Amino acid sequence: MKELFAFPSEFTRQGAPPRWGLPVVVALIALAVACGGTAAGDGGATSADAGSSEQQAPGSPRLGPDGTPIRVERVTVGGVPISVEIADTHALRERGLMNRDSLPADYGMLFVYPDEMIRSFWMRNTRIPLDIAFIDRNGSIINIEQMQAQTDDNTLSAGPAMYALEMNLGWFEAHDVRPGDRLEF
Repeated sequence: MKELFAFPSEFTRQGAPPRWGLPVVVALIALAVACGGTAAGDGGATSADAGSSEQQAPGSPRLGPDGTPIRVERVTVGGVPISVEIADTHALRERGLMNRDSLPADYGMLFVYPDEMIRSFWMRNTRIPLDIAFIDRNGSIINIEQMQAQTDDNTLSAGPAMYALEMNLGWFEAHDVRPGDRLEF
């Protein structure tokens, strides 16, 4: 069996690991866990990545399924400025807003696709009710639908869409944003 760690001979007793080895390893594992990692070495992923309902520390970026920070951009929809998380990879689009307990005001998720086609969304493992606007390649809202939490009901775009914007339930009506209004980057 190949050794993963080799200690210099002056630190070993007849081939055995040094006496301080186990306490140091235990201390390092405890430190890693206290800093948000796990003993299994998850690369420092936060509990938010695992779908936990815990809030993130202020200023810390939400991490995607691959551990990279999720991009947040400012856009306008119907002339109203909002912040959106950009879901532009298959993994980010697949996870969407699952396992979250809330969204800040004027904050949502923009799903970006490489092509236009009829889109279908459901709310499995999504704890908060949402509005969704389906948007064509030119940035024009095709239709807006309401989606209830924790359902497998399909919500479809009324035409080919390249983007979908999820916001808190009632957001579009409260801001008088309607089909035909535009999403601007």
